[in-house]
Amino acid sequence: MNIPVPSLITFLVYLLGMLAIGVIAWRMTRDLSDYILGGRRLGPGVTALSAGASDMSGWLLLGLPGAIYLSGASEAIIGIGLVAGAYFNWKVIAPRLRAFTEEFGDSLTLPDYLDHRFATSGRVLRLVSALVILGFFTFYTSAGLVGGATLFKNAFAMDYTMALWIGGGVIVSYTFIGGFLAVSWTDFVQGILMFLALIIVPVVVVSELGGWADTAAAIDAVNPALLDPWAGLTVTGFLSLMAWGLGYMGQPHILARFMAVRDVAAVRPARWIGMGWMVLALAGSILTGLAGVAWFEQHPDTTGDLADNAEVVFILLTQVLFNPWVAGFLLAAILAAVMSTVDSQLLVCSSAVSEDLYQGWLRPGASQSELVWVSRIAVVVIALVALGIAMDPDARVLELVGYAWAGLGSAFGPVIAVSLLNRRMSGEAAIAGMLTGALTVLAWGLAAAQWPDSGFTRVYEMIPGFFLSLATIVVVTRLRPARDEERQQAFARATARLV
Repeated sequence: MNIPVPSLITFLVYLLGMLAIGVIAWRMTRDLSDYILGGRRLGPGVTALSAGASDMSGWLLLGLPGAIYLSGASEAIIGIGLVAGAYFNWKVIAPRLRAFTEEFGDSLTLPDYLDHRFATSGRVLRLVSALVILGFFTFYTSAGLVGGATLFKNAFAMDYTMALWIGGGVIVSYTFIGGFLAVSWTDFVQGILMFLALIIVPVVVVSELGGWADTAAAIDAVNPALLDPWAGLTVTGFLSLMAWGLGYMGQPHILARFMAVRDVAAVRPARWIGMGWMVLALAGSILTGLAGVAWFEQHPDTTGDLADNAEVVFILLTQVLFNPWVAGFLLAAILAAVMSTVDSQLLVCSSAVSEDLYQGWLRPGASQSELVWVSRIAVVVIALVALGIAMDPDARVLELVGYAWAGLGSAFGPVIAVSLLNRRMSGEAAIAGMLTGALTVLAWGLAAAQWPDSGFTRVYEMIPGFFLSLATIVVVTRLRPARDEERQQAFARATARLV
């Protein structure tokens, strides 16, 4: 399907706007703190929407509507787990992480914070955490690039490989130039676009079908079970979907927003903005998938590539229902969803390379200018590796995201949470918990590939990974509690700032 000229113009204007933001941010980037955390000066609105946009990504406009289209309302249970996990993250983790990262060495990255929080010998914890980030985030970044290529391929009737390189090139360009400020500001704009698109599309589809009653009747005619959130849902399936919420505590690209907000007081308004955005956006995504069932059942001539890949349901609906100018805006929203996560992931990975590996291990005395350029080069290299993984046109966004989300959530979630809540936690506990979580997810994923029909491998990797990591931290902390008086006092000072 060829995209009309008005849609193409709208689409290109959006892309040029994102690059312009990158240039403006470049002019405001003076040192590594600016490049990695924007100088810790984000306001509540930018913090909330950039966190939400970088969290949800193309999964919200491609993966989730596609899953709902195929399996029905039972897939929506994931939204309950995500909302609960996100609220806990904003309420408990966000204010503490903002205070603790400043108190412990004015840390710029999670590995930097953990290194200052525990001061393990030989900076082992910094090294391990940086390598975990690079490993799982490379898969996560590839998921976003697959989403971008899916958009270009279906909107422009473009070869998948060419689409992949074009999408990746745009994202790398403004992330390379502008760093964290460019990422946060573009994510703010992209969050607004995603929100509007997820409200407009399902409302228009339902209206065209004659209202919700007629839409529900059409879905029921296809398969009554599609409207039943409990249809075919096993206990294992329910727990696996709910477990997605556990991952929020360990996602470095989301936690970076908490570290960059201007002060602890700004977290509260950001929380309400972010949670409101999230609930409405998830509802719109779920409704899009359900309404798509009714629409394409009644208009089979418009299904396009839907039979091969259900994740294009949102794209097809925008193309067949909207004026070309509006369709261009809605397609830009999909690219916004993809870009808002990939840019954040690339920046976190580049930060791990420059701050935690290069400066932390190879060149402790490197200048600020040198470190910024190391970060920029790392953005390009990591993007190339992720592009290599994303070369498979049959890759599914939801599957890639699910694996990386579990790995990061299990490795970092329990470590970060306990480090902010328990002053007795030790560096040995942090290393043991992180390795347990990461290795459990890796082993579980390999087992699932080897025995896909086994009952235990159908359990989402997050469940064994997260809880084994947490149990390891608890046991090691009891056996080897921290006794460093200086860090005990720093813990008390950081906690006092929350009042």
